[in-house]
Amino acid sequence: MSQATKRKHVVKEVLEDYVIPSERQQIVRVLGTPGNNLHEVETPEGTRFLASMPTKFRKNIWIKRGDFVLVDPIEEGEKVKAEISFVLYKDHVRYLKKEGYWPEAFLEEGAGTHGGRPKESREEGQQSPPRSTGEEDSEDDADLFVNTNRAGYDYAESQDSSGSEEEEEEEEEEEEK
Repeated sequence: MSQATKRKHVVKEVLEDYVIPSERQQIVRVLGTPGNNLHEVETPEGTRFLASMPTKFRKNIWIKRGDFVLVDPIEEGEKVKAEISFVLYKDHVRYLKKEGYWPEAFLEEGAGTHGGRPKESREEGQQSPPRSTGEEDSEDDADLFVNTNRAGYDYAESQDSSGSEEEEEEEEEEEEK
């Protein structure tokens, strides 16, 4: 199997499959990535440990701080105590909440950073702009990635004149010459 085919199947599995955690598995939140395909995670009870990313996810699936994952415990590990078995995106979190499997401690966090507003804007208390009546009430806009490394700019249309009027005036001046 080629690398591209493998990547396609792994991504399809992660995005389309909905899983329910078994008795051994647990839902944890990613706190950081110290490197070497390890991720520092926190359980709903507040316990912190390292979880390893399996080979099939490496260079195919990306995990950021604040995301939620499903892990399988590793008994023989001292520092690395779990292995990531599934990455939970917004739709997966919604499904687990509906089924009643979502931990109470993570209820206020929501769906992690995939598709949501950046953590900084939530902390500052900024509200999203009001929607007009013509827009859909779905959360399609929340699926867009927000690059927090760039400064945000608000663009407003000028009320003075449009570009087409300026072009018409220039054409008229050229015709007069």
